[in-house]
Parts: sequence; C-alpha cells; structure tokens
Amino acid sequence: MGILSDIKEDFSSIKKNDPAIKSNIELFFNYPGLIAIIHYRIAHRLYKRKFRLLARIVMGFTQFITHIDIHPACIIGKGIFIDHGIGVVIGETAVLKDNITIYQGVTLGGVTLEKTKRHPTIESGVTIGAGAKILGNITIGENVKIGANSVVIRDVPPNSTAVGIPARIIQKGRIKDSNAMDKIPDIDRQLFNYMLRRIQILESRIDCKDCEKELKDLDKLYDNFIKSIKD
Repeated sequence: MGILSDIKEDFSSIKKNDPAIKSNIELFFNYPGLIAIIHYRIAHRLYKRKFRLLARIVMGFTQFITHIDIHPACIIGKGIFIDHGIGVVIGETAVLKDNITIYQGVTLGGVTLEKTKRHPTIESGVTIGAGAKILGNITIGENVKIGANSVVIRDVPPNSTAVGIPARIIQKGRIKDSNAMDKIPDIDRQLFNYMLRRIQILESRIDCKDCEKELKDLDKLYDNFIKSIKD
C-alpha cells in the first residue's frame, strides 16, 4: 500500500474515532497527531532509502510544531489515531500495527541502550490511555486496553485490560464495549479500602458479631488482588 493510501486511512481514522470533529477543515489545524503521522509517513520512506539525516530533520521539525516525538525508523501501520497527542513518544524500534488509538502523554520507550529491538510491539486494535508508559521489547496483544498512567513492562495477552504501576491484567477475554476505558476499576484504591476495613474489624472484633463473615469476604477480595498481580 502506497503513502497516499496510508494517509487517506489516517484521515478516515480521525473521522471515525473522534466525535468532536465537526468539519474536514479542522483536520488541518486541530490535530497535531495527524500532522505528526503524515510527516512520519514521509520521513519513514526517506529513512528506508538511506536519507536518514533528512528524515531526522523532518521529524525534528515535526516535534517542534506538534510536541510529538516519533522516530522515523519505527514501523506504524494504517488507521492510527493519536488523540490530542501532546507528549507522545514513539521509539526507534517500536512496531505499531493497524487501527490503534493513542492518547496524549503516551511513551513507547526502551529500557536498554543496546542496538537491538528495545521498544514495544503494539498489535492491532489497541487503545492506550493518556500518560501510559509501555517500556521494553514487549508485545501488547490485539484489542488490549491500557489504562491511563499505567506502566507496562510485561507482555499483555490479546483482548485484555491492564492498569496500574506496574500494570496488572484485570480483565481477560474479548471486551464487548469498545468505549470501556471509563469503566476500569481502581484496584489500588480497592486494596487500600480493604486494609482499612480489615484493621477496623480486627480492632472491634471482640464486640463484632458478624466479623467472621466480613473477614471471609475481605479475604476473597485480597485473593483476587494477589491473583491479578500474578497474572
């Protein structure tokens, strides 16, 4: 598929995914993510043809005007939607498949200085929440949801939801609701509430008639939390 076809897909992706767009003219003035992707398409072809300095200059200019840092050597598929886009960083050896949504502040970064595959591979249909960091040569499976501000350092299987620091898998299996990012639970808050309530029960255990049942319920909650960490 040629560069013009890829750019056409980039335009169509915004129209399909962003309910805020009201006219085509907005695409040229209000979408830094689109500008960055179009410049990347040009720079990537220059980079493959050994015009690497020119490619870096193009993306350096793009970073200056959009505040989005994309290395021209990375591989980006079609239908990529970078929403808002400020602060997005995509490293040199990153691989992005098709129809991926990336929100502002996302980093697809490396954890080593060795000249090897050191950035993540993002499979098709993934949604990456604002501020999320995906680090190292790991794979994010198809249709995965990454919660905002999560730090992902391990592979995530397809059709899963991962949240937290470090990210934990809280849901497996195909996600029916494609707009379910606002339904991601705060498992750290749940654990904190668990500890507070357990302390309260233990402090009042002498006078508490129903404590045994509630303690068992809390133990189940704790077991689920430990299981999510291991998964």
